[in-house]
Amino acid sequence: MSNIAILGNGRVGGNLASALSSAGHDVTVADRSPGAATAAVRAGQIVINATLGTGSFERLTALGEELRGKILIDVANATVDGPDGLPAELLYPGSSLAEQLQAALPDTHVVKTLNTMLYTVMTAPTTLTQAPTVFLSGDDAQAKQVVAGLLTDLGWHQEWITDLGGIETARATEAAILFVPHVIRSRGFAPFAISIAH
Repeated sequence: MSNIAILGNGRVGGNLASALSSAGHDVTVADRSPGAATAAVRAGQIVINATLGTGSFERLTALGEELRGKILIDVANATVDGPDGLPAELLYPGSSLAEQLQAALPDTHVVKTLNTMLYTVMTAPTTLTQAPTVFLSGDDAQAKQVVAGLLTDLGWHQEWITDLGGIETARATEAAILFVPHVIRSRGFAPFAISIAH
């Protein structure tokens, strides 16, 4: 079992914290109080970024020394919201938050995952009517293996996990967020995920 630090205590971070704790991991959730993020990252072997994507880069690069040598699981999507508060465009067009983080934190193993679904599906994939797909993007194969193990702890079947390759592939999954407003307007705010059919 791992010591996991989660940055962000909203719906995404809280949901992941509860599920990973139930799976037997030692989980610390950092709120916005002074020093909380630094203390949590120092204690964690694995760090999950569940902060708002618009501020993730600044928050995480400020923790560069604490993140050195650790696995950083990035589940955030960096977008600019439209007038209705839903994602309208990407904050890093032609790139991705994950790529920006990896470039700024070369001694950290960034892995992008769990960002192509409603947050409730992250920890309950079997509740959907068909098998969903979860993607991995990252440059370090061993780090992706560790993250795949955590995904299975969250209920993801091995055959539902697709390794897309290097961190540059995260720009494809991050761009998938642009589907979301249209899906919500069409079908309502219901659990969904991207699924690759074979």
